[in-house]
Amino acid sequence: MGYKVAVVGATGNVGREMLDILAERAFPADTVVALASRRSLGQEVSFGDRTLKVQALDQYDFSDTDLCLMSAGGETSKEWSPRIGAQGCVVIDNSSAFRYDLDVPLIVPEVNADAVVGFSRKNIIANPNCSTAQLVVALKPLHDAATIRRVVVATYQSVSGAGKEGMDELFNQTRAVFTAGEVRVQKFTKRIAFNVIPHIDVFMEDGSTKEEWKMVAETKKMLDPKIKLTATCVRVPVFIGHSEAVNVEFERPLSAKEATQILRSAPGVLVDDKREPGGYITPHEAAGEDATYVSRIREDITVENGLSFWCVSDNLRKGAALNTVQIAEVLINRKLISPKRKAA
Repeated sequence: MGYKVAVVGATGNVGREMLDILAERAFPADTVVALASRRSLGQEVSFGDRTLKVQALDQYDFSDTDLCLMSAGGETSKEWSPRIGAQGCVVIDNSSAFRYDLDVPLIVPEVNADAVVGFSRKNIIANPNCSTAQLVVALKPLHDAATIRRVVVATYQSVSGAGKEGMDELFNQTRAVFTAGEVRVQKFTKRIAFNVIPHIDVFMEDGSTKEEWKMVAETKKMLDPKIKLTATCVRVPVFIGHSEAVNVEFERPLSAKEATQILRSAPGVLVDDKREPGGYITPHEAAGEDATYVSRIREDITVENGLSFWCVSDNLRKGAALNTVQIAEVLINRKLISPKRKAA
């Protein structure tokens, strides 16, 4: 008997990606339900070769549903995830609502799959921020090898991280530039077309942004609380795919050659580092792919035991939808959940 899975936020970028990935990976579901707010009631979304009609979240009964993949924003998750969990349905939440809750595991399967057992406290599992997910996939095997002391990371984050509105704004502004039209700024704080914006999420008292704080807090929770990390998060005019320039300081020596060998055998990582023009991965190549790509691996001679590298991933997949589905697969593969039997 297969599982019954509900996807909340099914009409959004990540929700649609979740449905695609469930179908691609032949997830063992007998039933998949698409849910969203009432304004999306009756819309149609694709699931493999099938079409699903969107149902309203506030009218749906989760008592016979095994898994809920939640991608409807923090406020919706705060309201609904505890209710859904109380009905015996395990929620895997893509928002930031529960990431820092000590009773909710924050999971990237390649990094800390064992921590998933903590889901039973609230029947909620959190998915990390998109920029953190790809970073820790690359850091984990290096940390195991030489113990990371400090990380300095600058991100180059695509507009899809801001949802469909962000993608529309880049498209409309780019068209306006070429047609000498009016460049309208609505979603972002400044023009994004042919520009970069060093500001993602709200500013905090210390001058960092919430996005930067998330990377610090989530890396510590999932990988090691002793790691020191500082981030500068930047929005760039790319539709899909986040890139990161990463500098790492280790407790023990780790050469670029050793790091390359370690990363080549690490789960979820693909190394493409030819040290020649074009011998690296950009967001364009990473879009639509599952891996976290690592290039430009080199030693940093300005610090003891230093290493730098370039890391790219599709933020809608590994940064959100794929990681969510992988968490669900961990639950099933480790026999932590079983399909509910319908009453006769």
